[in-house]
Amino acid sequence: MEQFIQQLVNGLVTGSMYALIALGYTMVYGILNLINFAHGDVLMIGAMTAMTVIKLTQTIFPDWPGWLLFCIGLLVATPVCIFLNIGIERFAYRPLRNKPRLAPLITAIGVALLLQVLAKLFFGTKNHTFPDLLPTESINILSLFNLEVFVTPTKIIALISALIVMFGLIILVEKTKMGRAMRATAENPTVAGLMGVNTNRVISFTFGLGAALAALAGLMIAANYSIVNFYMGFLPGLKAFIAAVLGGIGNIYGAMLGGILLGVIESMGAGYIGDLTGNFLGSNYQDIFAFIVLIIVLSFRPNGIMGERVGDRA
Repeated sequence: MEQFIQQLVNGLVTGSMYALIALGYTMVYGILNLINFAHGDVLMIGAMTAMTVIKLTQTIFPDWPGWLLFCIGLLVATPVCIFLNIGIERFAYRPLRNKPRLAPLITAIGVALLLQVLAKLFFGTKNHTFPDLLPTESINILSLFNLEVFVTPTKIIALISALIVMFGLIILVEKTKMGRAMRATAENPTVAGLMGVNTNRVISFTFGLGAALAALAGLMIAANYSIVNFYMGFLPGLKAFIAAVLGGIGNIYGAMLGGILLGVIESMGAGYIGDLTGNFLGSNYQDIFAFIVLIIVLSFRPNGIMGERVGDRA
């Protein structure tokens, strides 16, 4: 029982990070039918920026608490990611908006490689240690029930923050004027434009919103694993894309469900299958579970668990 709860908690934390990144993929796809493969590398730029700002601030103000440094890093990294992603949309994707789908897809891969090369030039190829900003000692969250389930404060904050942000995103999309404009643009951008919606503004806002979520996810990943490098966005970005497809690409609820489900499946697989196989298929091979689950789900539900949600582009 304790192992099951422990793996479940670990999976929820990991899955919440996947969900935040997957939302960036699914919102852009829902509006433009475009897979922004540079999204994971935007996350990497956010983590690198936050790390640089935090270390610089620590040098100048060594007595400032860790939570304040984390907030400062997030406040700087978020606008950097937003302007970067909006710039990518404006100069890389917008000129190709009415071109065959292969053109923006290749461009997205090229932009991702460009960001990795730029990060390599500025930050080098070595791994950087992300500062420990929060207490690292694990807390037994079920001690009142005489169970041993240990979680670090960083993971608790990451999970709670992700849930709050996802709830806020639902309110934004469902209850606000911009949310209605986003849904109208996703349904049919031509008709939305005729009804007075500035579709270019909505698309830029969507890219910026996705980048803000990626910045938060990047800091969560950096804080939880304490390692930052120029390649750190590739695997989380790939898994988040799998989560978006798993839940139903273009469907924000599907992205949330797919991300959390993928994280739980990975954690359970690494724990239980690792025990059954003597760790032959344990934590060192947990990345394969994402692809196995994707193949199984898409074999029975090609549009994902909650169904693909894409508007009319005719």
